[in-house]
Amino acid sequence: MEFMDFDERVTSTNQNRDDEGVELSLRPKKLDDYIGQKTATENLKIFIEAAQMRNEPLDHVLFYGPPGLGKTTLAGIIANELGVDLRITSGPAIERAGDLAAILTNLNENDVLFIDEIHRLNRSVEEVLYSAMEDYALDIIIGKGPSARSIRLDLAKFTLIGATTRAGNLSAPLRDRFGVVSKFELYTIDELKQIIKRSASLLNISVDEASLEEMAKRSRGTPRVSNRILKRVRDFSQVKGSGSIDLEITNETLDSLGVDEYGLEGLDREILRMIIERFKGGPVGIDTIAASIGEDRITIEDVYEPYLIQSGFLHRTQKGRMVSEQAYKHLGIALPE
Repeated sequence: MEFMDFDERVTSTNQNRDDEGVELSLRPKKLDDYIGQKTATENLKIFIEAAQMRNEPLDHVLFYGPPGLGKTTLAGIIANELGVDLRITSGPAIERAGDLAAILTNLNENDVLFIDEIHRLNRSVEEVLYSAMEDYALDIIIGKGPSARSIRLDLAKFTLIGATTRAGNLSAPLRDRFGVVSKFELYTIDELKQIIKRSASLLNISVDEASLEEMAKRSRGTPRVSNRILKRVRDFSQVKGSGSIDLEITNETLDSLGVDEYGLEGLDREILRMIIERFKGGPVGIDTIAASIGEDRITIEDVYEPYLIQSGFLHRTQKGRMVSEQAYKHLGIALPE
């Protein structure tokens, strides 16, 4: 069985080409407009206000959690609330210490630097970042051999916001330099309904309450997926319906896209079915699963497995992965004796 590239799936939590323009237009600009992640936003509101009262930069902030939950959006809101500029980059894009120095020396007082996928920074770049975060200074070596000398460049005071999907991959020295650490959780159905309703209003789309509920249920707890589903249902409603979104056109769209009532797609169901049919429900190792469905291990661990575990369809044990009783029922397969 063939499946589309995981970044092009409607339930992919990674940003694809189609998302970029629409996501920017839908992103809230103020903390009061940001839906979800209540603990993180309430704390940030206090920290931002305190930093402004002291006329100091906000402490360095680390966001961690699955992709698509609004880490970049919240970084933009923080810069907006502070009234400063936001510079966005990513760990893989900063290849050398000189690249980081160029970015840091161009920051103005109290600016915000957002580094996505910060766990993928080179070790040499990370070590330069330590002094920048602590002392607002860069230690640069000029020359080689006996004539080499170190110079220190003073930087404007800034706030670093790091985002990662793998907090465990961050080195302890880097993690310890963040004053504010916030974990991003999957969104509730009520929160997703609010997000879809807000996005529909901004896109001038009419949506009934039952459709909001159905789209939220199938969004895998992720706002990025919610907005993508809304766009696809809008397409169906314009071509096959009246232009406004009702439950019938919502179900028709999501059934056509292969997204079931739990937000599972073809490969999600194939993983569960394969474990049941070939390995009697498990336990089975992650490498065996990857080889059996023709995907690499990292894709399984980062893209498919987290939601299957959080939804209760899959369990991770010391011996390997096991499917739950719920998975048998969902796939319509009889439980073993």
